[in-house]
Amino acid sequence: MDIASQISTPRLLLRRWTQADRAAFAALNTDPRVIEFLSQPLTRAESDAIVDRIERHFDERGFGFWVLEVPGITSFAGVVGLAVPRFTAHFTPCIEVGWRLAAEHWHHGYATEAAQAALQFGFEQLRLPEIVAFTVPANMRSRHVMERLRMTHDSADDFEHPFLPAGHWLRRHVLYRKRAGETSDVGAD
Repeated sequence: MDIASQISTPRLLLRRWTQADRAAFAALNTDPRVIEFLSQPLTRAESDAIVDRIERHFDERGFGFWVLEVPGITSFAGVVGLAVPRFTAHFTPCIEVGWRLAAEHWHHGYATEAAQAALQFGFEQLRLPEIVAFTVPANMRSRHVMERLRMTHDSADDFEHPFLPAGHWLRRHVLYRKRAGETSDVGAD
């Protein structure tokens, strides 16, 4: 199944993966700035396994995490897209929107613009009733993107991430939601 192999915005291209993207993704997954709120840096094998899982997700569902390309600037700025979380929580089953950008591409509005395109695809093409996003409370960069996307947060939805052990400093997560038909105006960067 291949519903969307690429999505374009005025400045960006969200596209399927190539073999050449794997090295850039592996580098991204070892940058201390990028992985600040992840449990640990990833080995090349772990990073490649994520790409393999993303590709299977595309094959099975027709969508996933696209490579974020900024034409004329970089062929790999990071990844942005939609996915079905692999864990069970009070809000699953669901579709999440997420992003991971190389630090040199932060503060340009790329995450917001690309995530907005992914949300639009989810609501218009997939006809999803709701899309969620989540992160640790301290990850203010991602939380600001969620807020610029006009996603809403209710502390009653916050949860303990089941992939992390009890007491781990990253276990607590905040959940943001956006429902179909809610305003799509994106806030200022």
